[in-house]
Amino acid sequence: MKFGIFYEHQLPRPWEADSEFNLLQNSLNQIELADRLGYDYAWMVEHHFLEEYSHASSPETFLGAASQRTLNIRLGYGIIQLTTNQPHRVAEKVSTLDLLSGGRVEFGMGEGAGPAELHPFGTQVRSKRDRWLEAVKAVIPMFTKEDWEFHGKFYDFPARNVLPKPYQKPHPPLWVACSNIQTITLAGEWGLGALGFTFVSPDAAKAWVNHYYKNMLHHSNPVADYPKNPNVAMVSGFMCADTDEEAIEKAAGWTFFIFALSHYGREGIGAPGKGDLWKLYQDWRHSEKAQQALTSGLIGSPETIRNKLRQYEEAHVDQVILLNQAGKTSHQDICDSLEIFAEEVMPEFHERENEHQIWKDGVMSGAIKLEELDTQPYDVFSHQNEDIVRLSPEELKAHMARKEAEQRATAAAADNAAE
Repeated sequence: MKFGIFYEHQLPRPWEADSEFNLLQNSLNQIELADRLGYDYAWMVEHHFLEEYSHASSPETFLGAASQRTLNIRLGYGIIQLTTNQPHRVAEKVSTLDLLSGGRVEFGMGEGAGPAELHPFGTQVRSKRDRWLEAVKAVIPMFTKEDWEFHGKFYDFPARNVLPKPYQKPHPPLWVACSNIQTITLAGEWGLGALGFTFVSPDAAKAWVNHYYKNMLHHSNPVADYPKNPNVAMVSGFMCADTDEEAIEKAAGWTFFIFALSHYGREGIGAPGKGDLWKLYQDWRHSEKAQQALTSGLIGSPETIRNKLRQYEEAHVDQVILLNQAGKTSHQDICDSLEIFAEEVMPEFHERENEHQIWKDGVMSGAIKLEELDTQPYDVFSHQNEDIVRLSPEELKAHMARKEAEQRATAAAADNAAE
């Protein structure tokens, strides 16, 4: 099993003049430490306008800085929003970072979140899946072709040689953000690595992994011409300390992460520059849901975390991505957690990586037949967003069409009343 670290660049209020500077500098120091300790990946998200949830609007800039301070750790877009970035610029950014890092880039692709992020870029929520699919088809050939042109519904451009070309050939490994069994299914069909942003149980992880590989093997339907990347990674809240009690005490940032994600998912953003999510969080942090969250992730002593990880290892998860930078977790606590985990937990699972690779090779060759597992009990978005109604792309389009029709009817009624 491999291990990554994950960055949202959360920054709860109140903010000081140097808050963002310290946040970025501390994160770079943490990644540099993780590289020395033998962690495998550092992942960086892309978000926009989510004031206290994420200050990660330029992942390639941050990862570019990290590339010059590290030697071995792989640097992942987790993810870049294809729906808010022009395809040429995506290819240029990814390739430049790959060259700067000496071929250490992982290219994770996503659709973006809700209207708060998408609308300022001229992207509608109802069309984001279609736009994303078209962007994949437009971007991937740019890494290899010297005269690529594309004519689609959302993107239309003449033949150009998009430069530079990436260090890795034909391009960095491809991943897609996954939040439920439907997107895991599609990741398998598309032949893309699955970045699981749902914090699921080991039993759910096993069902998801089986479903992913079955679809990759038997329902292959790639979006474009690219090599498969058979990998399942799962993100988890994380804090490793000498005792369970100490880890839980230091992991309060994880509960803020869950609260903030749920809040923006339900409420969207308020008046820019006026909110105070940290203040709203104070009542929720002592709730039963907050306490449950502290038991859901990889939070505890080395022994506690080892026991949990063995279950994910048995589920054949390729990589666990540790979310340590959250809320107001201190830089020192993050570094201490990374060091304890690297010394007392990580070696055991790194030693068995070859066994996992043998299993995966057997699955991909057909020598190992996967059992049939019921995925219905695990058809959820994620526990931290259980109050949010999640719609499929088709349901979302129908919902938005009804909403717009209602708005037109209301406007028409108002006009008639005015007359």
